[in-house]
Amino acid sequence: MPPSCCGYLSQYTHHHLVAFLLTFFSYVLLHASRKTFSNVKVSISAQWTPSIRNDSLSPGETWGENHLFEDEKQATLFLGALDSIFLFSYAVGLYLSGVIGDRVNLRYVLCFGLCGSAAVEFVFGTLTEWLHIYNIYLYCGLWVLNGLLQSAVWPCVVAVMGNWFGKTGRGFVFGLWSACASVGNILGAFLASSVLKYGYEYAFLVTSVVQFAGGVVVFFGLLTSPKEVGLSLESETGLSPVETDTDSHRPLMSDEEEEVEVEVEVYGRQHQSIQQPDEPLDEAPQAIGFCQAFCLPGVLPYSLAYACLKLVNYSFFFWLPFYLSNNYGWQEAQADRLSVWYDVGGIIGGTVQGLISDFLGKRAPVLATSLALAMAALVGYSRSPNDQLINAVLLAITGFFIGGPSNMISSAISADLGRQEALRGSKEALATVTGIVDGTGSIGAAGGQYLVSLLESKLGWMCVFYFFVVMTGGSIVFITPLLVKEVRAMWRDRRAMRRQL
Repeated sequence: MPPSCCGYLSQYTHHHLVAFLLTFFSYVLLHASRKTFSNVKVSISAQWTPSIRNDSLSPGETWGENHLFEDEKQATLFLGALDSIFLFSYAVGLYLSGVIGDRVNLRYVLCFGLCGSAAVEFVFGTLTEWLHIYNIYLYCGLWVLNGLLQSAVWPCVVAVMGNWFGKTGRGFVFGLWSACASVGNILGAFLASSVLKYGYEYAFLVTSVVQFAGGVVVFFGLLTSPKEVGLSLESETGLSPVETDTDSHRPLMSDEEEEVEVEVEVYGRQHQSIQQPDEPLDEAPQAIGFCQAFCLPGVLPYSLAYACLKLVNYSFFFWLPFYLSNNYGWQEAQADRLSVWYDVGGIIGGTVQGLISDFLGKRAPVLATSLALAMAALVGYSRSPNDQLINAVLLAITGFFIGGPSNMISSAISADLGRQEALRGSKEALATVTGIVDGTGSIGAAGGQYLVSLLESKLGWMCVFYFFVVMTGGSIVFITPLLVKEVRAMWRDRRAMRRQL
């Protein structure tokens, strides 16, 4: 039986808390700025299409001098294409940045991604509007660059978290931590809706400035590994981390004083073994190769499952405010605020499902159950009436069963895969494996965004939701071999326990 939550916390120092918070808010700020684009699509579409002309007052060229497209449908298709362009470049960047993250200081890569992406978003959304520069090729080029820069962030923050938090309680800790994307979506929605009345360019301005400042804080404040303060990496067998510097160890929660004496004895024995000349502390483990990481057990099926699931999750991310405004006729600011309920459901889902998977000791059964219920939730949400309260409740339920599994695969499961026994002692695979899983997921999501805009324009939103149901079912299919294996293992363990009784 896994330890209690107090048992989890008693292992950790204030350094663990700082690493948790800095990586958490790094991705919060990144997702807040990313969410801005989806929250202002209606405003951007209106800016890129011509206004109603009145030739008696002014020549037609003046009324449509800024327009890129003839009508709203063309603008919508281009917005979908921009989403796909971003995700394809993001996917390619994830494969590269994961490999780079295992070979270069994670803090440098993370800071470069945050600050560089903030600068690109400022140019894309704010500077082009201030200077009245409207060019399709410029927008595409900037969004390719933005995808590459943003791809540097996720593998790095997962690798840092994997360094600081071992397998004990990983489902709960990472489930709680992976709420960073949903919290970022909520923050981005509120920031965008609060300044949208002044123009969409100010939404980009606010989020890009905050993100750049966050990158500077990360550069000067983040410790990427316990070794930087004299602590060793926590064992993947679930044992507590070994202290190598008593001054740096300040527990967040202490148990009884008797347990402290036991810890001192354990520390003494461990410290003696650490000082052995045969095991130098400063020797850095060798980074794993890309192909070798791809062939690790579980990486391919979870990557393919995540490709299907991320398509659905990111379709909600990119298109939900637009759908609420377009389908129900609600104002853009109202749609932005209502869309946060999907992320609220995702936050709760990731934490609860991660905790359940810790107690079961298995991830796949929890994942498959949630995905099966997600298919029913999607069908239910597609038939939501024109009522904001009912819509919010259904959104939260849908987010619980879709966002929860998505958070599990991209964080806790990726960390499990990057620290499995098949690595034979190599600890420099976390960023590479995370990049592979998230990169494959982003390829699926990239292809899906243009399909969403195409299906919506040709067949309507109902067909889009049926498409989501099919892709969610595809996720279950890909993890079925792992599900069967883990269920059999659980059954064997249960039978063994019965025999012992």
